[in-house]
Formats: sequence, structure tokens, C-alpha cells
Amino acid sequence: MSLAATKPLGSVVGKAPELCRRSATALAALIRRRQVSSREVVSAFLDQIDAVNPRYNAIVALRPRAEVLAEADAADAAIARGEAVGPLHGLPQAIKDLALTKGLTTTFGSPLFADFVPPADSVSVERIRKAGAIIIGKTNTPEFGLGSHTYNPVYGATRNAYDPSRTAGGSSGGAAVALATRMLPVADGSDFGGSLRNPAAFNNIFGFRPSQGRVPNAPALESFLSQFGYEGPMAHNVEDLALLLSVQAGYDARAPLSLDGGDHRYAVRLQADPRCRRIAWLGDLGGHLAMEPGILDLCRQGLSLLGEIGCTVEETVPAFDFEKLWRAFVTLRHLTVGGKLKPLHDDPGKRALLKPEAQWEIEGGYRLSAYDVYAASETRTAWYATVLKLFETCDYLALPTAQVFPFPVEEHWPREVAGRHMDSYHRWMEVVAPVTLSGCPVISLPVGFDGRSLPMGMQLVGRPRDDLSVLQLAQAYEQACPWLAATP
Repeated sequence: MSLAATKPLGSVVGKAPELCRRSATALAALIRRRQVSSREVVSAFLDQIDAVNPRYNAIVALRPRAEVLAEADAADAAIARGEAVGPLHGLPQAIKDLALTKGLTTTFGSPLFADFVPPADSVSVERIRKAGAIIIGKTNTPEFGLGSHTYNPVYGATRNAYDPSRTAGGSSGGAAVALATRMLPVADGSDFGGSLRNPAAFNNIFGFRPSQGRVPNAPALESFLSQFGYEGPMAHNVEDLALLLSVQAGYDARAPLSLDGGDHRYAVRLQADPRCRRIAWLGDLGGHLAMEPGILDLCRQGLSLLGEIGCTVEETVPAFDFEKLWRAFVTLRHLTVGGKLKPLHDDPGKRALLKPEAQWEIEGGYRLSAYDVYAASETRTAWYATVLKLFETCDYLALPTAQVFPFPVEEHWPREVAGRHMDSYHRWMEVVAPVTLSGCPVISLPVGFDGRSLPMGMQLVGRPRDDLSVLQLAQAYEQACPWLAATP
């Protein structure tokens, strides 16, 4: 694919202030060494937001400039006094609008919460603040994070960085576009059904869904059922991804399923020899998944690059009933999403303000029995055993990140893919469900562009809890990847 494919974004990024084109890791180091001030860095990103955000609508609930710059001045003063500072000290950060942010409007993309201001931060936001980041606003998301297309009745739609007439993906679509257009140095997101992966693929960046429990999910009403939606980082490069993950990761008693122990300094342990790593390419699961033409070809382009850096790739189709696995995913999503939103549905006045997809999840939960949930859990367990068996003969799994390229922003979701009818608002993203149900760490790697200059990505999946190994191979891939350099 020609590197000229990124020209539509050229004027957006090429005219960005020079500081906005630096990595988060480099900017943090410059601030710590007092070679540049936090005020200068934050001002540069605010200027880029002013110039670019009206076209893309990625950042919402932007705080007043004077308030933000006052915090930047305080960050500079702390360094001048010789105080110990965190790894994100003085960097601007906008938080996904599904995460609670103390004193800052958090709408979840719903008109029911258009004026909601949380009294406390979520654990992840708490850690980002403690690391020294300056929270400047929020990033846009679909209503309650439902659907891989970022639009809602509160803020409207976020537009793709490479073609504003198309979707940004979701549900971390605002974060992905803010990164791709250099409005943020690094970004947080969350992922149940591909929400860190899909928008990363649609905007030519990296999105990492960590292992189950790696990043504490709190507060949560369903703390002992929170096994599907994880928070994680998005970035232009793997080093920045690892930097933010190092801040987010680690046990917290408020999240009883969060992981304890381990060295979370991912950013300083990225270098590793990729040679002789074995990758099982699952493709379209033996034809089970409908794929828009061109996606598998771009993924094979990415696999070829992995081969060039020393990996071995073998096509594999595990013996499993993938339709049964999808039904288990839908059941468990009804249970968790429907359960969380049911109180809103019980109120007729509030029900009318819920998007149809939210009502569909809740009503699906009404039809479930305890035995349905148990059977879905059995299916998930059987799939996990199959994944472990695959890892006996390979080091990583790979499959596409999405089944379609970014579609027109006016569409709610694709009703058909490659001639096949999609029977739900998320069936067109089924490719992410097997990885979600495995609980394994996964990253979306950019694999290039189609003839319309639309980006695509590929999922690289690691062994359970082996987040570092995934980041290490992604780092080696990035160093050889021509498509990232193509981004102006």
C-alpha cells in the first residue's frame, strides 16, 4: 500500500505545534529536565484542540484554559522546588467519558447524565492524576459505551481521523481520534467488545486491552462479575502505551478481581528478540466470520512484517463451535450490561431516553435464566481450555481487529458484511469476542490502508497474564512498521 494513503490527515498533523508531534515519553522527560515547561506543552495541545477538534469532535467537556494552565504552572513550580514527580507529570490528559472524573462532567454519552459531576475519581483516573497528568477534559464515547461507533445525543458523533465522513470506531473513538490528530500525547480507554482495539485499527494507532484484572475496575456495582470490560491505554507508539499501563496497572482492594504482584515497569522492559516467536493466524475462523474484502490481505501484510523480523506464522483454525461461543458472549453481555442499566429501564421516563441497543441488552437480560448464564460460563471455560491448548504450540494468536473498514458516520451500525446479515448491533465486531472471553492480553497493530486510505489493524494475543510479552513483540513490530511512519 502506498504511504501516500495518509494525505487526508496531513494538514491536520503537519500543522500541529512541534511539541504535539513528540511522544508522551519524550515530553515527560523534557518537562522533568526543565527543558520545556508544562505550560508550553499544555498550551500547544490546547491550541491544537482549538484548531482541530471542531472538525472531529473527539474531545468533550473541555475545561477552561485558564484553569488548566494554572495547574500546568503548579506542575512547573513543583519541579522547580525539586519535588519528586510522577511519570506523567505536567502532561495533558483527557479521560474517556465512561470513567468517573471528580469535579468534571461525566455523561456516559447519555442525556440522563448530561449534568452528572462525580464526587470522586475511578481508580484508574485517580492513578493518572497521582502520576501528575493534568486532566483537561473528556474524550467522546457512544452512549454507555455500547457499539463500536462513537456517537451520542449529548455531544454528537466523533469523526474518523483519516476520513471525517466515516466513523471513528468505538467505544474509545474520541480517544483514538484525539491521538491520531495530535490533540493528546497519550490516552486511556476501555474495552468489552473491542473498544480499545476497533478505534485503534480505524485510526492507525495502538490500542492495548490488558489481561483480566491487570487494571483495577472500580468503583463497580458488579465488582465480582467485572470480568469482561477492562481499562487500558492507547498511544502512537508502544513505549507510550507501556508508560500509561505502568500507571494504570496494579492491585487495588476496591477491585477484588484485580491482579496483585508483578513488575509493572513495562516501559523499561520492552526490548526483546522477536526471532523464533511462533504465531498462530486464526484469520476469519475458517470462514465463520464475514469479512469485508481487503481486510485479510492487509492482515497478511502485517503477518509478513512479523515474518521479516524473525517470527514464524502458521495458519490455524481451532476446533470449536464459534456460533456457540458468540451466543455465550451475548448472554454474558446481557447479564452484565443489562444488569447495570436495568434501573434506568425500570423507570418509563428514563427508558424513553435509552438508545435502542441499550434497551435490547436489558430486555435480553430479562429473558435469561440462571441456567443460561451457567451454560454460557461453561462455554467460556471450554474456549479458555482451547486457547491454552493453542498456546502449547505457539507464542501468540493473531486475527483481524475488525470485519469492516470505517463506514459512513451517519450509519448506526453495519446491517450487512460481505453479503451476510448482521443480527445485532455488535455482530459485525464478532472477531473481538473470542479474545474478550479468553481474558488474555491483546494489542491492535496497524497493518496499513485500503485503496480509499482507510486504516485497518490486527489483533496480537498473548498468553494469559503475559502482558509484557505482547508489548515486547509489538515494540519490535513498530520499529519495522512503515505504516506508522506514514502518518504525517
